[in-house]
Amino acid sequence: MAYTTGLMDKRITILNRTEAVSSRWGMDGEGVVWESAGVFWAGVDWARGKQAMNVGALDAYACILVRMRYTDKVGMRSRIVWDGVTYQVIPETFHRNYLENTIQFNAQAIVGESDMINENPLT
Repeated sequence: MAYTTGLMDKRITILNRTEAVSSRWGMDGEGVVWESAGVFWAGVDWARGKQAMNVGALDAYACILVRMRYTDKVGMRSRIVWDGVTYQVIPETFHRNYLENTIQFNAQAIVGESDMINENPLT
């Protein structure tokens, strides 16, 4: 099924990591900065039931399903800001459909984390 522009009626901001200091074991240390890669149209819906359970969401309302046109600005390690909430892309669900030139993935709300985010989405 092809996606029409009418299904992509929400504006999302894509955030990507710009710098981080790695710890001794390759984990993120201090200094992780997330900057806006742009604002895009997307179809956003709540992932519920079996779909939310498959991606490991403990609370089905903390997990969203995002469908959008392909852009190289979003990847498996990106974050999404939608409706004032920051979500982490769930890498296992990241899928590009080459025939339709679209991307689909689930994202889960980030709770209790204080990231530094560039507030200007147009930079």
